[in-house]
Amino acid sequence: MANYIGWIRSKVGKEHIFTNFAGAIITNERGEILLQKRRDNGQWGFPGGAMELGESAEDTVKREVMEETGYAVEIRYLQGVYTRYDYTYPNGDSAQTMLTAFVCRITGGEPLTENEETRELRFFAPESAPPLFNRQNVDMLADFREGRKGVYR
Repeated sequence: MANYIGWIRSKVGKEHIFTNFAGAIITNERGEILLQKRRDNGQWGFPGGAMELGESAEDTVKREVMEETGYAVEIRYLQGVYTRYDYTYPNGDSAQTMLTAFVCRITGGEPLTENEETRELRFFAPESAPPLFNRQNVDMLADFREGRKGVYR
């Protein structure tokens, strides 16, 4: 089912719900990480998005990265599973977000300049990353910097 979040929100409104996401820490040959300046809140974060019914976390991260960055990626390893986070979206929707994070590398595609989800894409040294938009992304970055893999929170 395409747009699962829209469908479930049509049933429950802005109520607090579980949502499932997959995200990518994309690295380049210099060890820099790709961040996306989001259109919805103007803040930086890792590319990723909501799972649709019938998708795996792997399918989701590859689809979302392509939609938000223009890049095709290959998963290198599981960074972690981040499950104890609450978030209220700019439109007032509330959720406990559960995210499966992968470290990936680019295998093809061309970077987007911008679209409905992305204002800007930029590579940063991990220690020089700008502030990230939510605690999940902050924890993902900290775990990546520290070399932790297979994290669960």
